[in-house]
Amino acid sequence: QVHLAESGGGLVQPGGSLRLSCFASGSIFSTYTMAWDRQAPGKERQLVADITSVGSTHYAGAVKDRCTISRDNAENTVYLQMNSLKPEETAVYYCDTAVYGVGYWGRGTLVSISS
Repeated sequence: QVHLAESGGGLVQPGGSLRLSCFASGSIFSTYTMAWDRQAPGKERQLVADITSVGSTHYAGAVKDRCTISRDNAENTVYLQMNSLKPEETAVYYCDTAVYGVGYWGRGTLVSISS
């Protein structure tokens, strides 16, 4: 079983930056593909970015060039650096993974972008 714990959310002004963190339990973290999703109020959850076990990354078009996903396998942690944030990106941000076909995600961290 995998437990994920996100942190780093908060209130930021438009154009600001945040760095989200997600700690994952499990001794084989380095083999997981990790992803960040977000769910805005009243909207479906959508993928923000993901990173494979070997560090290959993929970004949603809406965040490409403004976000960077990275991982520290020694710390069992995946990060999401977000820059130039927009009010419409207010959402709960989740990290998630799938291990042996079973999906896991954390409780999320709220990111609010407002002046």
